[in-house]
Parts: sequence; structure tokens; C-alpha cells
Amino acid sequence: MRKSPATPSMTLVIIAHNEQDVIADKLQNALAQNYPREKLEVLVGSDGSDDRTNEIVLGFQDQGVRLVACQRQGKIGTLNETVSHAQGDILVFSDANSMYHEDSLQAIAACFSDAHVGGVAGDQVYTTDKGNAGSFGERLFWNFDRLLKTMQSRSGSVTSSTGAIHAVRRELFEPVPSGVCDDFLISTRVVAQGYRLVFEPAAIAYEEVASSDKAEFRRKSRIIARGIRGLWVMKTLLNPFVYGFYSFQIASHKLLRWSVIFLLPVILLLNVACVGQGVIYQVLLGLQLAFYTLALIGILLRNTPIFRNKLAKIMAVPYFFCMANFSALSGWYQFIAGRRVDIWNSHRAT
Repeated sequence: MRKSPATPSMTLVIIAHNEQDVIADKLQNALAQNYPREKLEVLVGSDGSDDRTNEIVLGFQDQGVRLVACQRQGKIGTLNETVSHAQGDILVFSDANSMYHEDSLQAIAACFSDAHVGGVAGDQVYTTDKGNAGSFGERLFWNFDRLLKTMQSRSGSVTSSTGAIHAVRRELFEPVPSGVCDDFLISTRVVAQGYRLVFEPAAIAYEEVASSDKAEFRRKSRIIARGIRGLWVMKTLLNPFVYGFYSFQIASHKLLRWSVIFLLPVILLLNVACVGQGVIYQVLLGLQLAFYTLALIGILLRNTPIFRNKLAKIMAVPYFFCMANFSALSGWYQFIAGRRVDIWNSHRAT
């Protein structure tokens, strides 16, 4: 493949369903990017929106924004249909509520100057703390995930991208099957086709955390269930003889992380069985029990003002850890039971 220009033509793909509260801000944010306007195409795929979303998008037509109005079919069907209209050499995917730093597209474009790079994973940053028990843990998790992605990118490729901001070469995109996590499948297919998937910390998408822990639990359960299906589709990536260290990354960062819920009770029971074998086992058991006690306190006090007290944040971490793993258990149940959610509503906080 020939070396890409410094400013390749780009198509920003935004999939929306009833996003009247945020879509105008999103389009203004897209048009304010420090990127040559003649090189940027903005496509909004409307998944059967029946509010003012389509009307608002059409108001940006004179600024080059194109609406792809689809019947209600779910995000993936609308995404596939919208991409079929794309003309840019680089496809950039974004959520309707993700606001980009003004230099994000330029940072993404710079990565594609390397002909070995087929995809770019951007950096998702949470801007506010909703005050709910899980929001602090969520932001802490993404800070750790950012560190992991930086090291993974240096070793070759990051495991996968976040849907808030990621990009691929248009010729590497293939229609996404229903029932999977689209950002996971789109980004891992880059590696499957022999290209690098790199992390670009300067490509920043700002989002708010979920408005409630209940909403976050449902979101995580859905994403993990779809992610497991996506990993099943891309199971060839687990072959280390073909994909080397990347196979270890995807097995540990995805499959093992989603399976921690099955290992936690085993670890606790083994610790109890060994408690009479020495002080070290007694200390470890005490730490485990203290951790789960803090998580339980977090559950009981999650809707109280105490979680806005910085000294009480220590309870939010065990709480979020347990909530995330129980959402993984729910995701596994959905996968094994064959339950699929192909169409859902975002329930944005306004």
C-alpha cells in the first residue's frame, strides 16, 4: 500500500437514534475540527429516529453534513448502510454524544502516514463525575486502560478500539454482522488483515459517565455479551502461531478479564482452605474479606452523598470492581442463553 498523505480524505461516521439533545453539539464539534474542510465528510446514519434528530441534521446540509435516514434496524445495520455511502479514504467512527478535541482528526491522520497502520484507537476521557458510586471507579478503570493501550501500541497493536473514537482505512472495512460489538470487530479485523492497530492519545473523545449505576450495569452487560460474540467470530486471533503476542493480549485483556467472575470464588475458597497453613494466607483472606466488605458498604450507600466525599472513594473502587464483574456474568449468561439485544435506546442524560 502506498504511503498515505498527511491529510487523507476522511469520513466521520456518526450513528444516531433519537439524539435530538446532543446531535447539534456533535455536528458543531465535528465541523470545528482543525482539519481541511474539503478533506472531511460528515455522515450521520439515523437509525429510525422519530424525534427531531433528522430535522436537526438536515439543518447542517449547507455545511456539508449528509444524512443517511434508515428504517429502525439497530446500530449495526445502520452503520453498514451508512458506510456504504462513505467516500473518504479513512473512516472515523464516533458516538453521537462524544465530543472531540479540536486536534483529534489531525492526530488520527498522522498515524496513517505509516503504511503498516490500518487502524487507530483514540482516547476516551470522562469529563464529569455524576456522583454515583460507580462513576469514580469507571474513570479510574479508563485511566488504567489508557496506560495498557499505550504499552500495547508500543509492542505492536492495541487489543481493540473504543466506539467513541476509532478509525480504519476504508478498504479494510467489512460489513459487521448483527449481535456483536461493532468497534471490537471493526478494529480487530485490522490486525487479522495484517495491519497494526495503534493507540493515539492525542485523539481525544470526551464523554460523561453513565447517569446511574443501573444504566452502567446494563450497558456493560450488553457490551460484554456482544464482545464475547465478536471474539467468537474472530477466534482465529487467539492462535499465537499466526498472531504472536497479540493472541496473548486478546486472550488476557478480553477473554480472561471477562472471565474473572468465575475465578474470584475459587480464589476465596482456596484461600479459606489454606488459612491454617501460615500467616500469609490469613493476611490474604483478611484483605479479600475487607475488599468485599467495602464493596457491600458501597452497595448499601451507593445512593447517598457519602460517595461525593473524597475520603469515601475507597469504597467506590471495590464496588465498581464487583459491579463490573457481575455485569460480565450477565454478559456470559446472555451469550450462552443466546439472548441478543440488537436494538436499544441510549437514554442520554440531559
